[in-house]
Amino acid sequence: MARTHCGMDFGTSNSTVAAAGGNKPPQLLPLEDGKPTIPTAIFFSFEEDRTFFGRRAVSEYVTGADGRLMRSIKSVLGTSLFKDTTRVKREALSFSDIVGRFVAELKHRSEATLGHEIDQIVCGRPVRFVDDDDAADAEAQAQLEGAVRAQGYRHVEFQFEPIAAALDYEQQVTGEELGLVADIGGGTSDFTVIRVSPERAKARDRKADILATAGVHIGGTDFDRLLSLKKVMPLMGYGTETADGKRPLPSAPYYDLATWHRINRLYNAKVMAELHETEREAQFPDLVSMLVALVEDRQGHRLAGRVEETKIALSAAPQTDFRFVTRDVRLETPVTADELDAALGNAVDSIARSIGRTLEAAGISSDRIDTLILTGGSTRVPAVARVLRGLFPAAKAVETDAFGSVGLGLAIDAARRFG
Repeated sequence: MARTHCGMDFGTSNSTVAAAGGNKPPQLLPLEDGKPTIPTAIFFSFEEDRTFFGRRAVSEYVTGADGRLMRSIKSVLGTSLFKDTTRVKREALSFSDIVGRFVAELKHRSEATLGHEIDQIVCGRPVRFVDDDDAADAEAQAQLEGAVRAQGYRHVEFQFEPIAAALDYEQQVTGEELGLVADIGGGTSDFTVIRVSPERAKARDRKADILATAGVHIGGTDFDRLLSLKKVMPLMGYGTETADGKRPLPSAPYYDLATWHRINRLYNAKVMAELHETEREAQFPDLVSMLVALVEDRQGHRLAGRVEETKIALSAAPQTDFRFVTRDVRLETPVTADELDAALGNAVDSIARSIGRTLEAAGISSDRIDTLILTGGSTRVPAVARVLRGLFPAAKAVETDAFGSVGLGLAIDAARRFG
């Protein structure tokens, strides 16, 4: 195809690359098995001494191959974890290198489809990488930019992800609308109030049309963690005490096990020694023994995946059964939609407050919004959907491509900037 300009949506859970240029509409590029999305996952195989990406990475891990899985790597940007290293066989890899390897794979696959090198890119970024810390937020963007430039991109620009989603939606509007974009993905919730119209879509500079943006570092992986801590971790002793009743068991290993990007922190000799000590002191050592076995067998990501599946199932049913069984671990419990709602209560409240800040910054009330533009997989979580519809009962709700609209909008932006 003719030379095009590209946008990259490096997501917490899934990533996309889209291309735009000439008279052709923007399109998502096939990144894995003909699909336009690729899970943001890397598996370092010890058996084959190879690195796998996306669905193949998850498949290698799930089938029991010996190695190290990394998921939700976007979540380390702007945090102290970014400066840590993780050991892969005898090599200590920085998170900058890990992010860079994934970006390099996206670049390689995209260039193979397009038939030419990509050296200019517009990258999506959340409104807030890090809440309430402007310096850390700026550092997060700098870290991502450094990892991207290291792969051979000479020109790197950034655009807020909800603005990109609005640019994609704008391709279908027939008149002027005042929209609120709700982009709730795997790691962040971002909101933008923006004017869209066919005439405004032709402008290169849209700053005047953006009335306000705001965001909070809460997303689908946080929902997984909250559900896990409420329903799954107690099955392994979370929230119980030592046998003498003098103190609660340490909560840190349970928190790490429930958090996608922290799971690998458990896989070292020091933590294992601490877990065995916790088992000896526990009021219910039989429960803690399952925690020990699960970490020893490095089953953390499989457990997190099962929690995620349970969350998704509760989007369509009032109740489901959580079940996770391995060699020495058997975890089973019914989970209701009401329990999921309760687990997510504070997080959903934070999302609602962030929307309120967005409207306040725009200087408008909720009834002024004509269109609620929904993107990101977590907008489909029932508790979140109810809050969004409840805040804007009179607005037209439009569900965009949940996993592709940001990438498409970034490509539109790239064509305007670089074309």
